[in-house]
Amino acid sequence: MFLENTVNPKEQFGWIEVITGSMFSGKTEELLRRLKRAEFAKQQLEIFKPAVDKRDTEGTLVSHDTNTIASTTVAKATDIIALANTCDVVGIDEAQFFDNEIVDVCNQLANKGIRVIVAGLDMDFKGQPFGAMPALMAIAEYVTKVHAICPRTGNLAHYSFRKSSNNAVVMLGKKDEYEPLSRGAYYKAMLKEEVKNISIEVEEVTPQKDRDNV
Repeated sequence: MFLENTVNPKEQFGWIEVITGSMFSGKTEELLRRLKRAEFAKQQLEIFKPAVDKRDTEGTLVSHDTNTIASTTVAKATDIIALANTCDVVGIDEAQFFDNEIVDVCNQLANKGIRVIVAGLDMDFKGQPFGAMPALMAIAEYVTKVHAICPRTGNLAHYSFRKSSNNAVVMLGKKDEYEPLSRGAYYKAMLKEEVKNISIEVEEVTPQKDRDNV
C-alpha cells in the first residue's frame, strides 16, 4: 500500500511516484488528490501535461470526473526542467505521450529534491507497454496501479479497448471511443476484431462475380 510522504527539508533527494492503469481507471483523479494535498500543505507545485493532449482547456488539467487544477502545457519533456526549478512537488499527467527523455527529466527533478508524481497509461489499445511508462515504473520509488471496472464482466479492468477502427497508437481517448475491459473480455473483443478484419480483407480481394456465387 502506498504511503504518502511529505517533503523532508533535511533530505537532499526527492523521489518518483507513478500512477498507472487503463483508461477510466482514475489515474488523473489520484494524481489530483495527491497534488491538492500538497497544495493544501502550501508546498510549491507545478503540473505539466503534453501539448499533444488538447482535450482540456489550455492551462487546466481535468479528470474524467471533472475535477480540475491549473496546469502547464509543454511541447517536450525537457521543457519541464526549467519550469519546475523552484518546486517542492511536480505532477506530470499523460506521461505516455512524452518522448523517452521524460525518464531522465524525472530523475533530474528527484535528484534535485523534488517529489515527482507521474500518471499515465501502462498499455496502448493493442495491449502493449506504452511509451516510456515501463521505464518510469522501473525507476520510481512508488508505483500505484489503479483499475477501472469492466462493464462486460464486472471484474477489474486493466485493458483499454478501442471501439473505433483507427489504428494509430496515439489517439486521445473519450468515453465513446474506449472501453475498459478485463483480461477475458479484452481477449474476446480482440478475437472478434481479428475475425472481422479477416472478413473485410477477404471481401476486398474477392471479385464481385465470386461473391454473387457464394
